[in-house]
Amino acid sequence: MSAALSTETQSAAALAAIGRFTRVVLQSGVLAAIWVAADFVARNLALPVPGGVIGLVALLALLFCGGIAPRWVKAGADWLLSDMLLFFIPAAVAAVQYGGLFMEDGWRLALVVVAGTLMVMVAVAFAVDRAARLERRLALRRALVARHAVRA
Repeated sequence: MSAALSTETQSAAALAAIGRFTRVVLQSGVLAAIWVAADFVARNLALPVPGGVIGLVALLALLFCGGIAPRWVKAGADWLLSDMLLFFIPAAVAAVQYGGLFMEDGWRLALVVVAGTLMVMVAVAFAVDRAARLERRLALRRALVARHAVRA
């Protein structure tokens, strides 16, 4: 009896893992499709803004207006964010090819990298703070509505 239960538990766990994997692949594909579409638009309209930025703005607009529910892209976004360091390896390898540039203008490049990193950190901190405040406000509003519904 316990062997059959163990096999059923393993089968259920395997199916759950396959479901999670499929969800991550599909959601990452949705995010990639948004990027490809935005890159296509940026190239064909000769926009001075990279396709990735346009895609980010488009995704943000879709999330805010309800065109895409956050749960439709959350698992894929979490996976991409968790493995983000892997996406910087090609840039680091390409940078090694430009040794002369680093010898001449290395301090300028370092200054730009440090300043850019600090600006990104400040922007992320601001965005996280605003998102946390919004979530707290929404949770409070939900609690008040639930309390009011119970009394009515």
